[in-house]
Amino acid sequence: MTGDGELLDELLRLAAAGGSQVEVAADPAAARPRWKAAPLVIVGTDQGQACLRARLPRRSRVVLVGLAGTADPGWDVAELIGAEHVAVLPTAEPWLIDRFAETLVEDPRPGSVVAVLGGRGGAGASVLAGGLAITATRSRLRTLLVDGDPLGGGLDLVLGWEQLDGLRWPALTGANGRIDTSSLVAALPGHGDLVMLSWDRGDPLGLPAEAMAATLEAGRRGRDLVVVDLPRQLDDAAQIALQAADQTYLVVPAELRAVAAAARVAATVTPHCPRLSLVVRGPAPGGLKAAEVAKALDLPLAGTLRPEPGLCRALERGEAPTADGRGPLATLCRRLISETRDAVLAGAA
Repeated sequence: MTGDGELLDELLRLAAAGGSQVEVAADPAAARPRWKAAPLVIVGTDQGQACLRARLPRRSRVVLVGLAGTADPGWDVAELIGAEHVAVLPTAEPWLIDRFAETLVEDPRPGSVVAVLGGRGGAGASVLAGGLAITATRSRLRTLLVDGDPLGGGLDLVLGWEQLDGLRWPALTGANGRIDTSSLVAALPGHGDLVMLSWDRGDPLGLPAEAMAATLEAGRRGRDLVVVDLPRQLDDAAQIALQAADQTYLVVPAELRAVAAAARVAATVTPHCPRLSLVVRGPAPGGLKAAEVAKALDLPLAGTLRPEPGLCRALERGEAPTADGRGPLATLCRRLISETRDAVLAGAA
């Protein structure tokens, strides 16, 4: 969207370099019918104030673009109209070409991000995370499973994928910018529509927040669902994941000491979570009910898990949780995935 002929010529040239076809609108009135549906919107700085007056609805993937030396780049206007980036040409030419190229291969609909963590050690958060990922792929959702716990046992072991070749976290800990989604998916261990980013068996490494942010952004751009397994002791990367999550589940066994521990975890997690819900896992040795746990923690109850003895035996044999689509865990995962996707789509609408 621009009425500046010189800027338009430059944008058409960059779009051609990125292999993308464009529709040109001279002003917000002409752009309005296509504003929501376009995978990418480029707004010239000459139309920034006009967009502000037109009150176009907020949407993702809007870039404000101007030519160096011709006008103020419009940082204040960018924030007011919801632009995610301000690009000044010619400096930003390579970056903008990449944005045009992405419209050819990436779905403009954002993927959902779900975070899972335990109220105490051994609560079963990793098993729930793995079950959500496996169930999502059975529902034909392109899924990225992320192991965000450097000191955990490893999500690759939960899925029985420890022998699969592919990229692990140590190779990505230096990432601090944009990660190409298609390259990431191709490099990770995977099977079908599920790929996983986990740890290797080397020395524990800290996970930089920038690497987590870049990974989640790539997953949201190119996957239908991203599931992140997080530690109870929040580091910077875990905080980034919680802030990015559309939904977070806290897994708590139905035991008195587990509820006490989960209260401390919930108090730490809540400031970073837009939506935190509870999953209560049985058995309950003292007869503690799920509703009582939810009331004690003052959290909405997302679901309960009945004891599933066969699940533990299957995990020891290297069988992924919910692989057969049966049992209490599979039933819960199907419902949670459906509710999360519905909530994200409703929010986008």
